[in-house]
Amino acid sequence: MKHIITNDGVKLFVKDWGKGRPVVMAHGWPLSADSFDDLALAIANSGMRAISYDRRGFGRSEQPWNGYDYDTLADDLAAVLEQTSARDATLLGFSMGGGEVARFLARNGCRNVKQAILISSVLPFLLKTESNPDGVDAGQFDEMARLIAEDRASYWPDFFKDFFGVGVMSHPVTAQTIEWTRSTAMQAGLWPTLACAKAFSTTDFRADLAAFEVPTLIIHGTADRTVPIAISARKAAGLIKGAQLIEYEGAAHGLFASHKTRLIADVLHFLHDAKSEPKLI
Repeated sequence: MKHIITNDGVKLFVKDWGKGRPVVMAHGWPLSADSFDDLALAIANSGMRAISYDRRGFGRSEQPWNGYDYDTLADDLAAVLEQTSARDATLLGFSMGGGEVARFLARNGCRNVKQAILISSVLPFLLKTESNPDGVDAGQFDEMARLIAEDRASYWPDFFKDFFGVGVMSHPVTAQTIEWTRSTAMQAGLWPTLACAKAFSTTDFRADLAAFEVPTLIIHGTADRTVPIAISARKAAGLIKGAQLIEYEGAAHGLFASHKTRLIADVLHFLHDAKSEPKLI
């Protein structure tokens, strides 16, 4: 079992598979690095190095009281890069993890970063405000937090059905996958779960997107009800210079399981495509 220590002394669990140019992955809320296992294995088998870690408060990482703002979370990502000696890395963020990628680039620039990948990402800004009238009303996030605080064990099953797009006629993942993600969500501390929900629902990343000075791939499902594509990926693609947007028609949020074969193929193509490498000037 491998760990790194953050700037404020928090121990984070890290998976480090394969050899070659690194792909460093920040997972979604309320999950853990395990959600990347299929993709990480494919990356390692393709001749690259897959590094994923449990965000503070989640999975097997420590659960401190502080540090669930995006500045601190981005510093945690920086610590992972430094302590795993990841150079010329691709940064990949799923859902909430897209925020870590954006804030890391805004705070650190693109030194030692070759590419960026955003999957079902929360970028650029979810909350409805005067300057973001298409966003989600704060009351919806408040109600989600209330239900989680009241009885999160009963909240997660229906949440993950929407997360993966499970319905009466649609079964893109098995019941066992729903149970696995529910169990993973219960590993997280209650306070980290609530604090991170506040962070991803209220943080405005619009100013951070100018920092994406590397080739960037954005993947998002058109039927994502967790992070609707109209207020996220489509806007981010317009704000990130040269970004490539791939839309998965009819797909929901949890693409790593519901569309894992296609997702793996698209990510590997981007990672190994010479056209997605930064041009030397």
